Amino acid sequence: MDPLLRSRAVHEPELMDDPACDPVALDNTYRLFGVINPLVASWRPVYRRYLRPVLRDAAAAGRPATVLDVGCGGGDVARAVTRWAARDGMDVRVTGIDPDARATRWAAAHDRGAGTTYRTLASHDLVAAGERYDAVISNHMLHHLTREELSDVLADSRRLTRGVAVHNDLRRNRAAWLLYWVATLPLARARVFVRFDGLLSIRRSYRPAELREALPPGWRAVRQRFFRLLAVHAGQEAEPVRADRDPVDTPQQDRTQWDPGRTS
Repeated sequence: MDPLLRSRAVHEPELMDDPACDPVALDNTYRLFGVINPLVASWRPVYRRYLRPVLRDAAAAGRPATVLDVGCGGGDVARAVTRWAARDGMDVRVTGIDPDARATRWAAAHDRGAGTTYRTLASHDLVAAGERYDAVISNHMLHHLTREELSDVLADSRRLTRGVAVHNDLRRNRAAWLLYWVATLPLARARVFVRFDGLLSIRRSYRPAELREALPPGWRAVRQRFFRLLAVHAGQEAEPVRADRDPVDTPQQDRTQWDPGRTS
């Protein structure tokens, strides 16, 4: 196994997490997330499989559905969910939260009329306020967390959702790292954090067996196509997934939930 990817690079900081990082590079990075995430994060099938059923249940009950995006960054995923729900004819109120005021300021300034709400706070603040949502999501957040922080965020997610919680992240994989290295080579000298932080994010992310071991009861790890890995807590609203063995990323005895639509 490649020594670079043998274990999670949990103690190596990403450049954009530095409060004193280059503000121009940060602005450019948030802007590029709107291009990169639709290509690599595979949120559309996650929306169809996990979010849309619970949002439709809310609509059937005659009330607006609610979605919380934890660690929303530049808000591109929150805006995408708002658009998809509107196309499906549903009244959905999406809230993006992030403890970094730079992120929520940027997201609010670039909402483009989507109507998403952005708040500078953490998930435990909403738990303390007694707030509830039909769906709780995050994108590329889990690999930033320590084990203790992971446990806290997952516990908050369960308290905040009345329907489903889906945390969508990268899956540590040599092919993913190499493909991203090649794809972002034109950005090597650009004033952005996308290349350095993206490659490090892959190194910091989980393999399926690692995430499965880290998840508390009631959660499952779901291996997605395009080198994705989900942490899911869902009721009967979500379509079921089939259990299967991952011959590449998990030990022979480990079994991780598998999305039958995967292609990688």
